[in-house]
Amino acid sequence: MIGCHMGRIFQVTVAGGSYQDGLTAVIHGHPPGMLLSEQEIYGDMLLRKPGADELSSPRKEPDLPIIYTGLNAADTVEGAGNKNHTNGTPLTILIPNLDRHFIHIKQYQDTNRTPRPGHASYASFMKYGPDDDAIGAGIFSGRYTSTIVAAGYVAKKILKKCGIEVFSYIKEIAGVSCPDIDHEKTLKYTEDYKKMRNDLDPFYQEIYVKNRINMDMRFLEKIKVLAEVENEIDAIRDKAPKASAEEIKDKYGVHPIVNCPDIDAADAMVEACNKITKTGDSSGGIVEVVVTGVPAGLGEPVFYKLDAELGRMLGIGAVKGVEVGAGFAVKNMTGYESNDQMHSENGKVVFDSNHAGGITGGLSTGQPIVVRLTVKPTPTIDRPQKTIDKYTLENKDLEAITRRDPTITGRIWPVAENYTAMVILDHLIAHYGYQAIKDK
Repeated sequence: MIGCHMGRIFQVTVAGGSYQDGLTAVIHGHPPGMLLSEQEIYGDMLLRKPGADELSSPRKEPDLPIIYTGLNAADTVEGAGNKNHTNGTPLTILIPNLDRHFIHIKQYQDTNRTPRPGHASYASFMKYGPDDDAIGAGIFSGRYTSTIVAAGYVAKKILKKCGIEVFSYIKEIAGVSCPDIDHEKTLKYTEDYKKMRNDLDPFYQEIYVKNRINMDMRFLEKIKVLAEVENEIDAIRDKAPKASAEEIKDKYGVHPIVNCPDIDAADAMVEACNKITKTGDSSGGIVEVVVTGVPAGLGEPVFYKLDAELGRMLGIGAVKGVEVGAGFAVKNMTGYESNDQMHSENGKVVFDSNHAGGITGGLSTGQPIVVRLTVKPTPTIDRPQKTIDKYTLENKDLEAITRRDPTITGRIWPVAENYTAMVILDHLIAHYGYQAIKDK
């Protein structure tokens, strides 16, 4: 399967499946000397995991990562203080599947002859044949995006050291849109939203804050704890810190469910989505990613244009469109309206608009990079649908399925954020090298 690798300098390879023993992200090209912990990686991963709120699937995967390779197991010299620092070798992050029970496997076995419309199940069967990993959709399941979040967190941490911020939020759900908001305010909001989710996540509190897993433990000791957690998932979830919607809004200044920097719009999104869910159907939406602090000139021409590389986020499950800047709206503009005019101010170039989304000719302009992703409605719905038997080609009726996400949009934004970070870092490392040689 050659499609599970990306990057030229910062490289990531992912593996695993929804109902295999777990998933893996292997990272190459990160620098040595970076202190890294499972707790901070999980802090991002919990943002996309299922079962967190009323707009996500009831699956109870805790998505607890284990760093398996790439860190120093001890100080390399006594007193060096570089234990748990990256050492420049490939970094491997394991994500064991803990909510994997036979009752759910049997549900897939009973329905796998009849592909679900909107899913990859028919196409993957045609590609891989009867041995296709059809239990839980395998690597075509949304679960594989946990590997993108894990690897992308590492990229995002490196970018932050370089003065580059990558953040994302929900722009639209079920036809309800968030108005345009200043990037600084949006960044602050998303940081507050992430803090809220960390503070109220039962596994973050039970596993990391209470120190059941820490970076002084060996791999087998951590796995022993995960084996215990597998039998405690419901009990740990019951320990979730309690806070009402109003308490969350008062304490954190964010919406309790939707990462949208306009709380009124977020309320309307939830209401519109729930209205559709009650009919047995699902909703789509739009996610926006913003990158600030990028130097001008990042990217390459033709095949490795920066916007073309970001367009590869079509590889995220459920994403059906990617636009940069004004995107498809340019069709209704004139050239004069679309062009981002510029002027000099105190020795710096200032643009009067950003319809290009911070990228022209495949190269960054130094403005904020703005990317939007359209997310299709969840294909698994609580309504009967027409399908076929993939072995006999007989016409069949597909039963309604209730274990699903009312919308996937709320779980896509952390994936888009961290995927963008991987693309930007890959280009940034090349850019630094190119500029260093050019200036010799």
